[in-house]
Amino acid sequence: MLDWQSLETYNKIGSYQFGEYFRQMSAELSEIDRLRNLDPQTITAIHNRYYPEVYRFARFRVSDERVAEDIASEVFKRLLEAVHSGRGPDTNLRGWLIRTTANIVNDHFRMLYNHPVEDTERKLDNMELFLAETDPVELSEQAERLRLLHKAFDQLTDPQKLVITLRFGSRFSLEETAVIMGKDANTIKALQYRAMVALRRRMEKEM
Repeated sequence: MLDWQSLETYNKIGSYQFGEYFRQMSAELSEIDRLRNLDPQTITAIHNRYYPEVYRFARFRVSDERVAEDIASEVFKRLLEAVHSGRGPDTNLRGWLIRTTANIVNDHFRMLYNHPVEDTERKLDNMELFLAETDPVELSEQAERLRLLHKAFDQLTDPQKLVITLRFGSRFSLEETAVIMGKDANTIKALQYRAMVALRRRMEKEM
């Protein structure tokens, strides 16, 4: 994670980018201050700006629009609760929101594992395979590949799941992912590589 007060950071990103980075940091801190006061306009602006990213992250993980919407709503509910109780983010609001989303997603899957969906419900969920115009055999093969991918993904570590979701699900840049995860870009690059290798190995093992 970049320390915007350090000379090393200044030398690394250059004077113009450093000034822009400093401006963005100052603007975010100012926004967080207004959020602490529960300013309605600030709350609305934050929701409008970050909801698409939060929803996209959740949607990539749970593969269900309605569940993703519920998770996204819960994230902003927890943000207001945290701010109201004095436990809200001090810096990096986006990172706080994404990490909270990841925690709620993990809670969602833990609940599913404790209360598995009945086979009849799974069959109803897959009914679209037989109603679509595309070749049912092809759709069935795609569904099986997706099932294997999800199964392999679930076997990754939490940091590996998070980096893949941020980089490929939410399409954050390497630098944005580093800020959200609180690590430097090289560490994220190595983590992403290990995650993809592990995912590929698990997929090959399942197929």
